[in-house]
Amino acid sequence: MTKKILVVDDETSIVTLLQYNLEQAGFVVETAFDGEEGYNAVLERKPDLIVLDLMLPKMDGMEVCKALRLQKINTPIIMLTAKDDEFDKVLGLELGADDYMTKPFSPREVTARVKAVLRRTTTVAIEKTQENQDKSFEFGPLRVYPERFEVFLLEKSLEFTPKEFELLVFLMENKNRVVTRDQLLNAVWNYDFAGDTRIVDVHISHLREKIEDNSRKPIFIKTIRGLGYKFEEPKVV
Repeated sequence: MTKKILVVDDETSIVTLLQYNLEQAGFVVETAFDGEEGYNAVLERKPDLIVLDLMLPKMDGMEVCKALRLQKINTPIIMLTAKDDEFDKVLGLELGADDYMTKPFSPREVTARVKAVLRRTTTVAIEKTQENQDKSFEFGPLRVYPERFEVFLLEKSLEFTPKEFELLVFLMENKNRVVTRDQLLNAVWNYDFAGDTRIVDVHISHLREKIEDNSRKPIFIKTIRGLGYKFEEPKVV
């Protein structure tokens, strides 16, 4: 089935360039030229992937991304920006973007990234349909239902961004094993950020704030100095 890509950018030349190259690669391409139009287009046209510019009129890319994730719309997003700014990169991914590219870029690279993100999300979707819908993780007072996107701590429901949730599940699936920051980048973001592992530390910090009684003295997610992180089941005293 042909995949539909929504390109949201206020620069006509970039939209035209991306539309041509993506259509040449076999995709159906929809376009929007401001954040508000792009947000509505996602709701109405239901694309398989969104190429979203950061700097947009009416609603910027961050606002669009955040609004979609709050609506539980997990359509993959590749964010574009003219800024080569680490803060923007971390914040964009933190809000739920799946990949991040800085202008100027090669249209071929965008097409390759689109294909890579779609391959990954399609594989994950297939794997999920093959799993037991009632699969859960339970560690002390913490219960996680991967298929339902639900987390409970002492029976209280917690809210997570998609990437926070995916990171938590991956750590739980690898409990008692040390995983490096690079391994987490590859597993959760499926992209090599050339040693830029701050995004992992930011997400680990947010997870600890939500599931730990004292984020400075974590009982679930331990830092293994010089190596990475390890998820442990709390010891019963």
